[in-house]
Amino acid sequence: MKNRYISDNIINDLKEKMVFVAGPRQVGKTTLAKYLGQNAFSSFSYLSWDYQPDRKKIIRFQLPTETELLIFDELHKYKKWRNYIKGIFDKHKNDYSILLTGSARLDIYRKSSDSLVGRYHQYILHPFSLAEFLGIKTKNQPFNKLNFSKNDQGQSVLQKLIKYGPFPEPLLKHDETHWRRWQIEKNDRLVKEEIRSLTTIEDLSAVQILVELLPDRVGSLLSVNNLREDMEIAHKTLVNYLRILELFYFHFQIYPYARKTIRSLKKMSKLYLWDWSVIEKEGVKFENLIAAHLLKYAHFLKDSLGHKTKLYYLRDKEGREVDFLFTVDDRPWFAVEVKLEEEKSYLGYYQKKLKIPFVYQAVKKTGIDCLKEDVRIISADKFLTAFV
Repeated sequence: MKNRYISDNIINDLKEKMVFVAGPRQVGKTTLAKYLGQNAFSSFSYLSWDYQPDRKKIIRFQLPTETELLIFDELHKYKKWRNYIKGIFDKHKNDYSILLTGSARLDIYRKSSDSLVGRYHQYILHPFSLAEFLGIKTKNQPFNKLNFSKNDQGQSVLQKLIKYGPFPEPLLKHDETHWRRWQIEKNDRLVKEEIRSLTTIEDLSAVQILVELLPDRVGSLLSVNNLREDMEIAHKTLVNYLRILELFYFHFQIYPYARKTIRSLKKMSKLYLWDWSVIEKEGVKFENLIAAHLLKYAHFLKDSLGHKTKLYYLRDKEGREVDFLFTVDDRPWFAVEVKLEEEKSYLGYYQKKLKIPFVYQAVKKTGIDCLKEDVRIISADKFLTAFV
Protein backbone atom coordinates (compact mmCIF):
# COMPACT_ATOMS: atom_id res chain seq x y z
CA MET A 1 0.00 0.00 0.00
CA LYS A 2 1.50 3.34 -1.07
CA ASN A 3 1.35 6.48 1.07
CA ARG A 4 -0.57 8.90 -1.15
CA TYR A 5 0.62 12.41 -1.95
CA ILE A 6 -2.02 14.23 0.14
CA SER A 7 -1.79 12.02 3.26
CA ASP A 8 0.23 14.40 5.42
CA ASN A 9 -1.97 17.37 4.49
CA ILE A 10 -5.14 15.48 5.40
CA ILE A 11 -3.74 14.42 8.76
CA ASN A 12 -2.89 18.02 9.64
CA ASP A 13 -6.30 19.33 8.55
CA LEU A 14 -8.18 16.68 10.52
CA LYS A 15 -6.87 18.22 13.72
CA GLU A 16 -9.19 21.20 13.28
CA LYS A 17 -11.90 20.43 10.70
CA MET A 18 -13.60 17.70 8.75
CA VAL A 19 -11.90 16.63 5.54
CA PHE A 20 -13.78 15.68 2.37
CA VAL A 21 -11.89 13.59 -0.20
CA ALA A 22 -13.55 13.40 -3.63
CA GLY A 23 -12.37 11.80 -6.83
CA PRO A 24 -13.22 9.27 -9.53
CA ARG A 25 -14.22 5.69 -8.84
CA GLN A 26 -11.37 3.29 -8.05
CA VAL A 27 -8.83 6.05 -7.57
CA GLY A 28 -8.03 4.80 -4.06
CA LYS A 29 -10.15 6.99 -1.76
CA THR A 30 -11.27 4.16 0.55
CA THR A 31 -7.78 2.66 0.60
CA LEU A 32 -6.33 6.05 1.52
CA ALA A 33 -8.91 6.62 4.28
CA LYS A 34 -8.26 3.23 5.86
CA TYR A 35 -4.50 3.69 5.51
CA LEU A 36 -4.74 6.93 7.45
CA GLY A 37 -6.93 5.27 10.07
CA GLN A 38 -4.41 2.48 10.55
CA ASN A 39 -1.23 4.56 10.49
CA ALA A 40 -2.09 8.03 11.82
CA PHE A 41 -4.73 7.28 14.48
CA SER A 42 -4.95 4.96 17.44
CA SER A 43 -8.32 3.64 16.20
CA PHE A 44 -10.82 4.27 13.42
CA SER A 45 -14.32 3.26 12.33
CA TYR A 46 -15.49 2.94 8.74
CA LEU A 47 -19.12 3.39 7.67
CA SER A 48 -20.18 2.99 4.04
CA TRP A 49 -23.52 4.23 2.73
CA ASP A 50 -23.38 1.47 0.09
CA TYR A 51 -23.39 -1.22 2.81
CA GLN A 52 -26.90 -1.72 4.20
CA PRO A 53 -25.98 -2.49 7.84
CA ASP A 54 -23.80 0.66 7.93
CA ARG A 55 -26.59 2.65 6.28
CA LYS A 56 -28.96 1.72 9.10
CA LYS A 57 -26.41 2.82 11.69
CA ILE A 58 -25.93 6.15 9.90
CA ILE A 59 -29.65 6.90 9.67
CA ARG A 60 -30.18 5.95 13.32
CA PHE A 61 -27.15 7.99 14.48
CA GLN A 62 -25.59 4.83 15.93
CA LEU A 63 -22.02 6.09 16.02
CA PRO A 64 -19.20 3.93 17.35
CA THR A 65 -17.63 4.78 20.68
CA GLU A 66 -13.95 4.85 21.61
CA THR A 67 -12.75 5.58 18.11
CA GLU A 68 -10.49 8.44 17.09
CA LEU A 69 -11.21 8.71 13.36
CA LEU A 70 -14.70 8.37 11.89
CA ILE A 71 -14.78 7.61 8.15
CA PHE A 72 -17.95 8.02 6.08
CA ASP A 73 -17.77 6.57 2.57
CA GLU A 74 -20.24 7.65 -0.17
CA LEU A 75 -22.35 9.56 2.36
CA HIS A 76 -23.24 12.10 -0.34
CA LYS A 77 -25.70 9.53 -1.72
CA TYR A 78 -27.85 10.26 1.34
CA LYS A 79 -30.18 13.10 0.37
CA LYS A 80 -29.85 14.84 3.74
CA TRP A 81 -26.14 14.24 4.14
CA ARG A 82 -25.09 17.87 4.50
CA ASN A 83 -27.37 18.57 7.45
CA TYR A 84 -26.53 15.16 8.87
CA ILE A 85 -22.77 15.63 8.86
CA LYS A 86 -23.07 19.23 10.07
CA GLY A 87 -24.97 17.99 13.11
CA ILE A 88 -22.43 15.23 13.78
CA PHE A 89 -19.53 17.65 13.54
CA ASP A 90 -21.10 20.38 15.68
CA LYS A 91 -21.92 17.89 18.44
CA HIS A 92 -18.89 15.58 18.28
CA LYS A 93 -16.00 17.67 16.90
CA ASN A 94 -14.10 17.16 20.16
CA ASP A 95 -14.77 13.41 20.13
CA TYR A 96 -13.85 12.40 16.58
CA SER A 97 -11.82 13.40 13.59
CA ILE A 98 -14.19 13.09 10.63
CA LEU A 99 -13.22 12.07 7.09
CA LEU A 100 -15.67 11.79 4.17
CA THR A 101 -14.92 10.16 0.83
CA GLY A 102 -17.02 10.09 -2.32
CA SER A 103 -16.81 9.29 -6.01
CA ALA A 104 -18.73 12.39 -7.07
CA ARG A 105 -17.92 15.94 -6.10
CA LEU A 106 -19.07 16.31 -2.53
CA ASP A 107 -20.53 19.72 -3.35
CA ILE A 108 -22.90 18.18 -5.92
CA TYR A 109 -25.85 19.26 -3.76
CA ARG A 110 -25.44 22.94 -2.99
CA LYS A 111 -29.14 23.72 -2.67
CA SER A 112 -29.16 22.77 0.99
CA SER A 113 -30.02 25.76 3.16
CA ASP A 114 -27.74 24.50 5.94
CA SER A 115 -24.21 25.47 4.95
CA LEU A 116 -21.04 23.56 5.81
CA VAL A 117 -18.81 26.54 5.10
CA GLY A 118 -15.97 26.83 7.58
CA ARG A 119 -16.32 23.28 8.85
CA TYR A 120 -14.26 21.32 6.33
CA HIS A 121 -11.37 21.23 3.91
CA GLN A 122 -11.79 19.44 0.59
CA TYR A 123 -9.28 17.52 -1.50
CA ILE A 124 -9.57 16.02 -4.95
CA LEU A 125 -7.66 12.74 -5.02
CA HIS A 126 -6.03 12.14 -8.39
CA PRO A 127 -4.74 8.79 -9.64
CA PHE A 128 -1.03 8.10 -9.85
CA SER A 129 1.37 10.43 -11.61
CA LEU A 130 5.00 9.81 -12.45
CA ALA A 131 6.37 11.69 -9.44
CA GLU A 132 4.00 10.06 -6.96
CA PHE A 133 4.65 6.58 -8.33
CA LEU A 134 8.39 7.15 -7.94
CA GLY A 135 7.98 8.67 -4.47
CA ILE A 136 9.42 12.05 -5.51
CA LYS A 137 8.41 15.02 -3.35
CA THR A 138 8.22 18.35 -5.14
CA LYS A 139 9.79 21.44 -3.56
CA ASN A 140 8.66 23.94 -6.16
CA GLN A 141 7.19 27.29 -5.20
CA PRO A 142 4.95 29.45 -7.41
CA PHE A 143 6.85 31.78 -9.78
CA ASN A 144 10.19 30.09 -9.12
CA LYS A 145 11.97 28.03 -11.74
CA LEU A 146 10.77 24.41 -11.70
CA ASN A 147 13.15 21.90 -10.14
CA PHE A 148 13.47 18.47 -11.73
CA SER A 149 14.80 15.18 -10.41
CA LYS A 150 16.86 12.50 -12.11
CA ASN A 151 15.55 8.96 -11.84
CA ASP A 152 16.61 5.86 -13.73
CA GLN A 153 13.09 4.44 -13.57
CA GLY A 154 11.34 7.51 -14.98
CA GLN A 155 11.10 6.34 -18.58
CA SER A 156 9.88 2.88 -17.57
CA VAL A 157 7.15 4.36 -15.36
CA LEU A 158 6.16 6.80 -18.10
CA GLN A 159 5.66 3.94 -20.56
CA LYS A 160 3.44 2.10 -18.06
CA LEU A 161 1.39 5.25 -17.47
CA ILE A 162 0.92 5.75 -21.20
CA LYS A 163 -0.20 2.17 -21.78
CA TYR A 164 -2.24 1.35 -18.68
CA GLY A 165 -3.29 4.80 -17.48
CA PRO A 166 -2.95 6.29 -14.00
CA PHE A 167 -5.51 4.32 -11.98
CA PRO A 168 -3.97 2.10 -9.29
CA GLU A 169 -5.41 -1.30 -10.20
CA PRO A 170 -4.53 -1.53 -13.93
CA LEU A 171 -1.28 0.41 -13.46
CA LEU A 172 0.03 -1.87 -10.72
CA LYS A 173 -1.27 -5.01 -12.45
CA HIS A 174 0.12 -3.90 -15.87
CA ASP A 175 -1.65 -6.70 -17.71
CA GLU A 176 -3.39 -5.90 -21.01
CA THR A 177 -6.28 -8.37 -20.57
CA HIS A 178 -6.96 -7.08 -17.08
CA TRP A 179 -6.85 -3.49 -18.38
CA ARG A 180 -9.48 -4.20 -21.07
CA ARG A 181 -11.86 -5.87 -18.62
CA TRP A 182 -11.31 -3.13 -16.06
CA GLN A 183 -12.22 -0.45 -18.62
CA ILE A 184 -15.54 -2.10 -19.46
CA GLU A 185 -16.47 -2.58 -15.81
CA LYS A 186 -15.42 0.96 -14.87
CA ASN A 187 -17.61 2.65 -17.48
CA ASP A 188 -20.59 0.38 -16.81
CA ARG A 189 -20.48 1.14 -13.10
CA LEU A 190 -20.02 4.84 -13.70
CA VAL A 191 -23.17 5.11 -15.82
CA LYS A 192 -25.40 2.37 -14.43
CA GLU A 193 -24.58 2.79 -10.74
CA GLU A 194 -23.08 6.18 -9.93
CA ILE A 195 -24.86 8.46 -12.38
CA ARG A 196 -28.17 6.64 -12.06
CA SER A 197 -28.11 6.88 -8.23
CA LEU A 198 -27.26 10.58 -8.04
CA THR A 199 -29.02 12.16 -11.02
CA THR A 200 -32.43 12.21 -12.68
CA ILE A 201 -31.14 11.26 -16.12
CA GLU A 202 -33.52 8.78 -17.76
CA ASP A 203 -31.69 8.01 -21.01
CA LEU A 204 -28.57 6.37 -19.60
CA SER A 205 -27.85 4.77 -22.97
CA ALA A 206 -27.19 8.23 -24.41
CA VAL A 207 -24.69 8.92 -21.63
CA GLN A 208 -23.01 5.60 -22.42
CA ILE A 209 -22.70 6.62 -26.07
CA LEU A 210 -21.18 9.94 -25.02
CA VAL A 211 -18.62 8.10 -22.89
CA GLU A 212 -17.59 6.17 -26.00
CA LEU A 213 -17.45 9.26 -28.25
CA LEU A 214 -15.45 11.63 -26.06
CA PRO A 215 -12.02 9.97 -26.40
CA ASP A 216 -12.01 10.99 -30.07
CA ARG A 217 -12.58 14.64 -29.08
CA VAL A 218 -9.60 14.91 -26.73
CA GLY A 219 -7.10 17.70 -27.30
CA SER A 220 -9.02 19.60 -29.96
CA LEU A 221 -11.46 22.48 -29.60
CA LEU A 222 -14.71 20.98 -28.38
CA SER A 223 -17.62 21.65 -30.73
CA VAL A 224 -20.80 20.96 -28.79
CA ASN A 225 -22.87 21.43 -31.94
CA ASN A 226 -20.95 18.78 -33.87
CA LEU A 227 -21.20 16.38 -30.95
CA ARG A 228 -24.91 17.13 -30.60
CA GLU A 229 -25.49 16.31 -34.26
CA ASP A 230 -23.61 13.02 -33.92
CA MET A 231 -25.75 12.02 -30.95
CA GLU A 232 -28.99 13.51 -32.33
CA ILE A 233 -29.98 15.11 -29.03
CA ALA A 234 -30.82 18.65 -27.94
CA HIS A 235 -28.03 21.12 -27.21
CA LYS A 236 -29.23 21.67 -23.63
CA THR A 237 -29.38 17.93 -23.01
CA LEU A 238 -25.83 17.39 -24.26
CA VAL A 239 -24.47 20.23 -22.14
CA ASN A 240 -26.11 18.64 -19.10
CA TYR A 241 -24.61 15.23 -19.91
CA LEU A 242 -21.16 16.77 -20.26
CA ARG A 243 -21.58 18.57 -16.94
CA ILE A 244 -22.62 15.34 -15.21
CA LEU A 245 -19.68 13.38 -16.60
CA GLU A 246 -17.32 16.13 -15.47
CA LEU A 247 -18.85 16.07 -11.98
CA PHE A 248 -18.11 12.36 -11.85
CA TYR A 249 -14.50 12.85 -12.94
CA PHE A 250 -14.75 11.22 -16.35
CA HIS A 251 -13.26 14.22 -18.14
CA PHE A 252 -12.16 17.79 -17.49
CA GLN A 253 -12.12 20.89 -19.66
CA ILE A 254 -9.68 23.75 -19.89
CA TYR A 255 -10.43 27.14 -21.41
CA PRO A 256 -8.45 29.79 -23.31
CA TYR A 257 -6.56 32.39 -21.35
CA ALA A 258 -8.35 35.52 -22.50
CA ARG A 259 -6.36 38.75 -22.83
CA LYS A 260 -6.88 41.66 -25.22
CA THR A 261 -3.15 41.83 -25.90
CA ILE A 262 -3.18 38.48 -27.70
CA ARG A 263 -6.61 38.57 -29.42
CA SER A 264 -7.43 35.32 -27.67
CA LEU A 265 -10.37 33.01 -28.10
CA LYS A 266 -12.95 33.45 -25.37
CA LYS A 267 -15.27 30.44 -25.17
CA MET A 268 -14.29 27.14 -26.75
CA SER A 269 -12.87 24.60 -24.35
CA LYS A 270 -10.50 21.68 -24.85
CA LEU A 271 -11.46 18.37 -23.30
CA TYR A 272 -9.23 15.77 -21.63
CA LEU A 273 -9.90 12.48 -19.84
CA TRP A 274 -8.96 11.46 -16.32
CA ASP A 275 -7.96 8.10 -17.82
CA TRP A 276 -6.03 8.74 -21.01
CA SER A 277 -5.21 5.06 -21.69
CA VAL A 278 -8.33 4.65 -23.90
CA ILE A 279 -7.10 7.26 -26.40
CA GLU A 280 -5.76 5.72 -29.61
CA LYS A 281 -3.67 8.51 -31.16
CA GLU A 282 -0.18 8.57 -29.67
CA GLY A 283 0.29 12.34 -29.71
CA VAL A 284 -3.16 13.07 -28.26
CA LYS A 285 -2.69 10.47 -25.51
CA PHE A 286 0.67 11.98 -24.58
CA GLU A 287 -0.80 15.49 -24.47
CA ASN A 288 -3.64 14.25 -22.23
CA LEU A 289 -1.13 12.63 -19.88
CA ILE A 290 0.70 15.95 -19.44
CA ALA A 291 -2.61 17.80 -18.98
CA ALA A 292 -3.68 15.43 -16.21
CA HIS A 293 -0.35 15.82 -14.40
CA LEU A 294 -0.66 19.62 -14.53
CA LEU A 295 -4.27 19.52 -13.31
CA LYS A 296 -3.25 17.30 -10.41
CA TYR A 297 -0.58 19.82 -9.43
CA ALA A 298 -3.04 22.72 -9.74
CA HIS A 299 -5.54 20.97 -7.46
CA PHE A 300 -2.79 20.08 -4.98
CA LEU A 301 -1.60 23.68 -4.68
CA LYS A 302 -5.18 24.87 -4.28
CA ASP A 303 -6.39 22.20 -1.84
CA SER A 304 -3.32 21.98 0.37
CA LEU A 305 -1.78 25.46 0.22
CA GLY A 306 -4.68 27.71 -0.76
CA HIS A 307 -3.20 29.02 -4.01
CA LYS A 308 -5.70 30.11 -6.67
CA THR A 309 -4.43 27.98 -9.53
CA LYS A 310 -5.80 27.54 -13.04
CA LEU A 311 -4.85 25.56 -16.11
CA TYR A 312 -5.51 27.21 -19.49
CA TYR A 313 -4.52 26.84 -23.10
CA LEU A 314 -3.31 29.68 -25.34
CA ARG A 315 -4.77 30.35 -28.76
CA ASP A 316 -5.38 33.58 -30.62
CA LYS A 317 -7.55 34.39 -33.61
CA GLU A 318 -4.57 33.90 -35.92
CA GLY A 319 -4.32 30.27 -34.79
CA ARG A 320 -1.12 30.56 -32.73
CA GLU A 321 -1.50 27.96 -30.00
CA VAL A 322 0.34 26.67 -26.94
CA ASP A 323 -1.02 23.63 -25.16
CA PHE A 324 -0.98 24.78 -21.51
CA LEU A 325 -0.58 27.86 -19.36
CA PHE A 326 -0.34 27.41 -15.59
CA THR A 327 -1.40 30.43 -13.54
CA VAL A 328 -1.40 31.33 -9.85
CA ASP A 329 -3.66 34.19 -8.75
CA ASP A 330 -4.38 34.71 -12.47
CA ARG A 331 -0.71 35.46 -13.12
CA PRO A 332 1.21 33.26 -15.58
CA TRP A 333 3.82 31.04 -13.96
CA PHE A 334 4.86 28.73 -16.78
CA ALA A 335 3.66 27.52 -20.18
CA VAL A 336 4.06 24.06 -21.70
CA GLU A 337 4.00 22.82 -25.26
CA VAL A 338 3.71 19.04 -25.66
CA LYS A 339 5.33 17.22 -28.58
CA LEU A 340 6.42 13.68 -29.33
CA GLU A 341 9.70 15.13 -30.62
CA GLU A 342 11.30 18.57 -30.58
CA GLU A 343 9.48 21.06 -32.82
CA LYS A 344 9.16 24.81 -33.24
CA SER A 345 6.42 26.39 -31.19
CA TYR A 346 4.85 29.70 -30.23
CA LEU A 347 6.21 29.56 -26.68
CA GLY A 348 8.63 32.43 -27.31
CA TYR A 349 5.89 34.55 -28.86
CA TYR A 350 3.55 34.14 -25.89
CA GLN A 351 6.33 34.48 -23.35
CA LYS A 352 6.98 38.01 -24.59
CA LYS A 353 3.33 38.93 -25.01
CA LEU A 354 2.20 37.71 -21.59
CA LYS A 355 5.50 37.99 -19.69
CA ILE A 356 5.47 34.31 -18.77
CA PRO A 357 8.43 33.64 -16.45
CA PHE A 358 9.21 30.13 -17.74
CA VAL A 359 8.37 28.15 -20.88
CA TYR A 360 8.92 24.45 -21.51
CA GLN A 361 8.54 22.06 -24.39
CA ALA A 362 7.91 18.56 -23.01
CA VAL A 363 8.86 15.78 -25.43
CA LYS A 364 8.27 12.04 -25.23
CA LYS A 365 11.81 11.08 -26.24
CA THR A 366 14.05 10.47 -23.24
CA GLY A 367 17.47 11.98 -22.54
CA ILE A 368 16.70 15.52 -23.73
CA ASP A 369 17.26 18.67 -21.66
CA CYS A 370 18.49 21.77 -23.46
CA LEU A 371 17.76 25.47 -23.83
CA LYS A 372 16.91 26.95 -27.23
CA GLU A 373 15.88 30.60 -27.58
CA ASP A 374 14.83 30.74 -23.90
CA VAL A 375 12.66 27.63 -24.28
CA ARG A 376 13.71 24.67 -22.17
CA ILE A 377 13.18 21.48 -24.14
CA ILE A 378 12.97 18.57 -21.74
CA SER A 379 12.00 14.91 -21.78
CA ALA A 380 8.67 14.14 -20.13
CA ASP A 381 10.16 11.53 -17.80
CA LYS A 382 12.24 14.34 -16.27
CA PHE A 383 9.75 17.20 -16.67
CA LEU A 384 7.01 15.40 -14.73
CA THR A 385 9.23 14.97 -11.66
CA ALA A 386 8.55 18.66 -10.90
CA PHE A 387 4.97 17.93 -9.85
CA VAL A 388 3.12 15.70 -7.37
